[in-house]
Amino acid sequence: MTDTLHLDQRQRAMLAEMGVRVWSPLSETPVMDAAVVEIEQPHGFVAAGELATQAIADAIKPAPILIQRPDGIDQMDWSTLHTTVSGCQACSLCSSRQHTVFGVGAPAADGQAPQVDWLIVGETPGEEEDLQGKPFVGQVGQLLDNMLGAMKLSRTGARTAEGGGVYIANVLKCRPPGNRNPKPEEVAQCLPYLERQVALLKPKMIVAMGRFAVQALLRDSVPELEGTPYGKLRGRVYQYQNVPVVVTYHPAYVLRNLSEKAKVWADLCLAMAHLKGSE
Repeated sequence: MTDTLHLDQRQRAMLAEMGVRVWSPLSETPVMDAAVVEIEQPHGFVAAGELATQAIADAIKPAPILIQRPDGIDQMDWSTLHTTVSGCQACSLCSSRQHTVFGVGAPAADGQAPQVDWLIVGETPGEEEDLQGKPFVGQVGQLLDNMLGAMKLSRTGARTAEGGGVYIANVLKCRPPGNRNPKPEEVAQCLPYLERQVALLKPKMIVAMGRFAVQALLRDSVPELEGTPYGKLRGRVYQYQNVPVVVTYHPAYVLRNLSEKAKVWADLCLAMAHLKGSE
């Protein structure tokens, strides 16, 4: 999707602040207007016009009143954690969200964390996730559900004596405007919530889907993580909070690159084999 922009000086400054370069369709020289820009984001391509519009809207509306993230997240029970995330105002994303996206998964007693073997960690909510308050919905969710089905799992199935049980969550609990990439400070504010989810869920395997999920989970254990090509992180089992982690592509990426399905299946087979071997 493309968008032709006629930008004034303020709009150009906002795009520059977001790291967006504007190019003429007829020249390789950056120009100030009549430009065509298309930017890839975690959930697909977003025209720069949408980002510029969002930036202008953000600039003219009152800044949100931010509240310091509460202390003691590492001691919260599941119910308290859920309530805290629902009311979180620790970063500016609280002003543009429709819903927080805590996660979904196996059934559980009121106020208790589900019992699961698998934790699927994605990146950020997209537009539909923000509207519904659930992770991985729409076509992306259908593809993930098909992957789980091939593993004889489901997002709502209970853990049995034979194992199973899945929980699905994102690194960020709020959607970044325009599906832009999350900012480091947003990840830093939100990551303690995911850390506590992992501690309470006690999964036997984590599948990290997408670059930002991988960076959040493995940043302290993999040297030179940010400089390593994403594809080279596949094929190995890592650790996060003493839980095995397998890296694979995000379903949104697979929908744009269908030839990568085989690689995702290979990653999931690695995770299943490791889990079976550790039992």
